[in-house]
Amino acid sequence: MSYKALALQLTCQTINYCQSREEAEAVMLQTIERIERQIAASIGLIGRDTLLIVVPEFFLTGPPIDETVDQWREKAALDIDGRIYEALGAMVQRQQIYFSGNTYEQDPFFPELYFQTNFIIGPSGDVLLRYRRLNAMFTPTPHDVWELYLDAYGYDSLFPVVKTNIGNLACLASEDILFPEVARCLAMRGAEVLIHSTAEISSPLPTQKNIAKQARAIENMAYVVSANSGGAVGSMLPGNTTDGGSRIIDPRGIVLAEAAYGESIVANADIDLAALREFRQRPAIGNLLARQRPELYAESYRQYSIFPLNTLLSQPADRQHFMRTQQEVIKKLYS
Repeated sequence: MSYKALALQLTCQTINYCQSREEAEAVMLQTIERIERQIAASIGLIGRDTLLIVVPEFFLTGPPIDETVDQWREKAALDIDGRIYEALGAMVQRQQIYFSGNTYEQDPFFPELYFQTNFIIGPSGDVLLRYRRLNAMFTPTPHDVWELYLDAYGYDSLFPVVKTNIGNLACLASEDILFPEVARCLAMRGAEVLIHSTAEISSPLPTQKNIAKQARAIENMAYVVSANSGGAVGSMLPGNTTDGGSRIIDPRGIVLAEAAYGESIVANADIDLAALREFRQRPAIGNLLARQRPELYAESYRQYSIFPLNTLLSQPADRQHFMRTQQEVIKKLYS
């Protein structure tokens, strides 16, 4: 099977200026209406075989700037069964696509926190997969409430892969692309297409994330569909801080398509599942997945603990806590 994927490079309408949850959700709903028009027009131009559309990191809200964890949760973090997800599901059902993006999300097991979540919605309008960002600087992660998170959801929830008629899909959020273990754990669970919603600085020079995207594709013999924002409006940061470079990379690390700056549909390309599966099943020196020996490294990982677990079980989540924790880790690493 072959189909087209689109890393839809969008301008992010931020909600930092919003004073209430009601005002913020009204902005999000307007964003969804705008995106649906862009999706319909994009499919009309690229072709009806455009079945996977990926949008940037925090495409509905922008990131918190000076808001506290409590303020951002109350204003920006979505209810799992709330009207924003309902609106997204209805949009996807009307367009008959697979749609992936990244939001901030509340969780009933952790009412004082929020998580940054990648999702995949199928043509039925249902959420098929939720992936919580695992490596973040100022955002709570499952690692920060490790014991309770595993009790609530189990270990396999950290690395979800969904089997669909367009392949085995998995998500990585933002800087998670810089941590090769994340993509490898998804590949070991069968991921064929790694979906990467990001909001990153783009440059004509090689960037850390762009190098990592190609590396993750090669290492895991997988497609990488990476959608960056096309700038932001309404933020205190300069609007083009995160702009450009959405790209699609094939399992050999070849960049199939890449957008420049601003809103764009240029980052679209064919996903050839049959070729990917034949590539993975061929005995050859280039079959890196079949040559993996994870037992070589397991003991080293067991012996070393770097960033501490469970730091939010007894401490409030604020920027000072996250910064202080990293300072302590650095001191331990280099003492």
